Amino acid sequence: MSAERRAAGSGARPARPSHRAPGPPRQRRGCAPGVRAAPGLVARSPRARRPCARAPGAAARERSGCGTRSGVARAGAGAAASRRCRMAAEPPSSLSYRTTGSTCLHPLSELLGIPLDQVNFVACQLFALFAAFWFRIYLSPGKTSPDVRHAFATIFGIYFVIFCFGWYSVHLFVLVLMCYGIMVTASVSSIHRYSFFVAMGYLTICHISRIYIFHYGILTTDFSGPLMIVTQKITTLAFQVHDGLGRRAEDLSAEQHRLAVKVKPSFLQYLSYLLNFMSVIAGPCNNFKDYIAFIEGRHTHMKLLEVNWKQRGFQSLPEPSPTGAVIRKLYMTLVSLLLFLTLTKTFPVTCLVDDWFVHKANFLTRLCYLYIVMQASKPKYYFAWTLADAVNNAAGFGFSGVDKNGNFCWDLLSNLNIWKIETATSFKMYLENWNIQTATWLKRVCYERVPWYPTVLTFVLSALWHGVYPGYYFTFLTGTLVTVAARTMRSNYRHYFLSSKALKVAYDVVTWAVTQLAVSYTVAPFVMLAVEPTISLYKSMYFYLHIISLLIILFLPVKPHAHIQRQPQTLNSINKKKKD
Repeated sequence: MSAERRAAGSGARPARPSHRAPGPPRQRRGCAPGVRAAPGLVARSPRARRPCARAPGAAARERSGCGTRSGVARAGAGAAASRRCRMAAEPPSSLSYRTTGSTCLHPLSELLGIPLDQVNFVACQLFALFAAFWFRIYLSPGKTSPDVRHAFATIFGIYFVIFCFGWYSVHLFVLVLMCYGIMVTASVSSIHRYSFFVAMGYLTICHISRIYIFHYGILTTDFSGPLMIVTQKITTLAFQVHDGLGRRAEDLSAEQHRLAVKVKPSFLQYLSYLLNFMSVIAGPCNNFKDYIAFIEGRHTHMKLLEVNWKQRGFQSLPEPSPTGAVIRKLYMTLVSLLLFLTLTKTFPVTCLVDDWFVHKANFLTRLCYLYIVMQASKPKYYFAWTLADAVNNAAGFGFSGVDKNGNFCWDLLSNLNIWKIETATSFKMYLENWNIQTATWLKRVCYERVPWYPTVLTFVLSALWHGVYPGYYFTFLTGTLVTVAARTMRSNYRHYFLSSKALKVAYDVVTWAVTQLAVSYTVAPFVMLAVEPTISLYKSMYFYLHIISLLIILFLPVKPHAHIQRQPQTLNSINKKKKD
């Protein structure tokens, strides 16, 4: 869930005298930032950045140097900016070689023209895929003990982290050990608070230090991805232990009761849950009880019992195979990779601050082009999350039950539903199918538990978890406005379009277009990262979505059914309703 994010310095710098041997001039790289991406994948190349596609009059212009107006972002000044400009003049091989992780794949990195940290990431995930098949076949629960499975998963996970991040992996191990200390020493009434503040505090300090102290001019490796995943797991487990040991059963919702952990994990279980090779690099987050059931061999049977497998037409308890699901997900991974290598490079995010886009294109052109650029930024997420899902499935983890047609489902750990994302007709539907496991984590640790302003605080937590770039906070504040406005509009007008099929189809088409454009407008700062390019973009768009959202919120009535039930029903409240 994290990737290299680079920012451009501002202010032109005088050219330095060249000490290289005579020869053809060397192309300098622009200092536009990489797009915030899924772990290990970055929308940047060690080669010089190409001009924006389809930019009349400006397309032929190269972005060279670190002080041009077309640079997307600035995340520092003074020495940091100077260091970035010096890096811009370095050859591609030098840039791709800057990593704290293993350098044994450096020749492959140079051959492919892809930064070494990205090559290491993909290599680890592919190796994890083969290791997962081996783990499922030769270390199955019937052939070995849970402790052996825990140990193997942990050792491989630690190796992958060290291979990708080198000495930066120390941060991950320090956080895990600190939070295990809290797990075994803190009272069950406070364990969730201490774990939450320590994990989020450490993650935030690392975000700040990477961006504003140890800037990207030093090293390109981004170790925050595994740290973010581990933070989710630490807090998830802490809240579930608190629910199981520190709260009464009747005060829990049905889901909290199902996931509550009634015995604190052993050290080996804790390490395995947080550092297993299947999810330590790219996630996703999962529940502790599901993971332990998987290690002990109860995972698929437990899910089949939940859906009552006899009613699904099975005469005996089946043994679902993940092979078909893995093949489908690997196919989607390959398609996403091809799109990333073509579409993403053709429409870089830097085009959104190009002079042609900001000053010459008309509003409709800007709107459409913004949508295209944001669409082009998605394949890297599709690639990383789908591959991570396939790795877990290959190990036998991720079975969710049987669908209405009797087919086995392996989407328990899926992080996105591409079809529903691309056909979403509401902001809510889009968010529910994008980064699903993170959205679930936010709901379980924040939205369902805070006493006031749940939507605002959930967006704030999401922004803080992602990092400290200003662009994240622009996105989540805008998202809060759009979410409230979308709810208000839906509650006031949707029922008028349900009287006939034709009206419903027209409503769906219009809301699909509005949703896709609104999402593109909202998430643009998330990939642009800094303040100046965000303000430049929104000024060129006349802040239209902010203005429309505010007008809707201020002048349209909020109908009672527009309020979404936030607090889940507890078992106690359900029992009272039954008695009544």
